[in-house]
Amino acid sequence: MDGKHMQIGEVAARTELSLRTIRHYEETGLVVPSARSQGGFRLYTENDVARLMVIRRMKPLGFTLDQMRDLLGATDRLDAGEGLTPGEREALLERVRAYERTAAEQVEKLRVQLARAEDFAATLRARLPESEPARP
Repeated sequence: MDGKHMQIGEVAARTELSLRTIRHYEETGLVVPSARSQGGFRLYTENDVARLMVIRRMKPLGFTLDQMRDLLGATDRLDAGEGLTPGEREALLERVRAYERTAAEQVEKLRVQLARAEDFAATLRARLPESEPARP
């Protein structure tokens, strides 16, 4: 990382999250700006953006804020790596594995829902006269 700091507007554009959502995640302790400008503006780094992207990816899979906090805490400790006993490291890895399994289960449920939605849309299309163009 080059140490470049971004203001919240740039972070919102990059993560496709609203300013309000980013501020909410800050209030709940999920992400904390790495710095503040002299004028008090929040300043974020690439690591902060990566953290927000993890949160953004977890949300549609139904993870709660507490679960997000737990996973981020586990990955933060693993990334730091210092002072972990082999047992602590393995316990953290098992927590991450559990989240991966839950995410995979949710992805499969979403695939089933998508297939059903596509079938439904096809059924409706089949009922329309052929002269009417299909709309996206």
